[in-house]
Amino acid sequence: MATTATAMAMATTSPAAPVVPALFSSLPQRIRIRLCPKPFLSSTSRRLVLPVPKSSSWDGSASEQEDVEGDAEDSSEAASGDEVEGDEDDEKPQPEAVSSSGFQFAAPPEGYIEPAPFDELPPESPEDVAAAYEAMYGPAFSGESLMGNNVFEVQVVDPVDMDRDQRPNDDFSERVVQVSRVTKVVKGGRQLSYRALVIVGDMKGHVGVGVGKAKEVSEAITKAAMNGRRNLVTVPLTKYCTFPHRAEANYGAATVLLRPACPGSGVTAGGAVRVVLEMAGVENALGKQLRSKNLLNNARATVKATQMMRQFSDVAAERGLPMEELWK
Repeated sequence: MATTATAMAMATTSPAAPVVPALFSSLPQRIRIRLCPKPFLSSTSRRLVLPVPKSSSWDGSASEQEDVEGDAEDSSEAASGDEVEGDEDDEKPQPEAVSSSGFQFAAPPEGYIEPAPFDELPPESPEDVAAAYEAMYGPAFSGESLMGNNVFEVQVVDPVDMDRDQRPNDDFSERVVQVSRVTKVVKGGRQLSYRALVIVGDMKGHVGVGVGKAKEVSEAITKAAMNGRRNLVTVPLTKYCTFPHRAEANYGAATVLLRPACPGSGVTAGGAVRVVLEMAGVENALGKQLRSKNLLNNARATVKATQMMRQFSDVAAERGLPMEELWK
């Protein structure tokens, strides 16, 4: 340590002498900070010059002793601070412990029988499990019944696969609006098929638009009819078989405008709009096709416009008023 300090003193006495980084880096960090709190560069050369300490003794024992004393003072202050904090904690009122012994469970109702633990129940056989599932979900499709049910009574048949004469009769009637021939370009050439647009309705406020595609025209119409039955909507009508108010809706590039009409006016509309209104049971209405003349888009825009309408009873219920108050 003495040799290193002497070398550093010799380096600082002559400003022109270069500072050896190895000698300076070998010193402990606390000595380097004390010897050189603010290093600077000399104006004559780009060399680092260290200030000369006041004391000529370079023995590091004194500085180490001062560090030890400083650490001891810090530890004593921390200990005293902990004691003060401990005293403050003792002075704070401690909450009283709440005992759980005073809690009482509600008494079970009369006639309550505690169920047996799950482990003590008798084991269930596969037949018992199958019978329970059959009682809940019906006979299995495997053809075996444990409860004597006839599994062959339930036959899932797609209505599309039925002939038109074999399908169940309902109150819905069908009207074909369009049958177009479409082709699909594949690697081997073109595949020809037909797309049918069918409107389904019961003339009582229910109507649906269906689209079907198949290799044959009859199959395409059948698929479109079943698709229309799956997409039925309810059209709000008044006692005069007209709309409660006007509405306008867009679907794709098509825009349809619907207005109510007085009794005896009939349905004044054209294209797919007229077919949808007639199948829904509308007798007096005005319809106009704006922009696109696409049949499918206009039919769907008409259905969308009817869904935007509300009955007078619905509006009165929302406002909390009788229907007679709506016209005041």
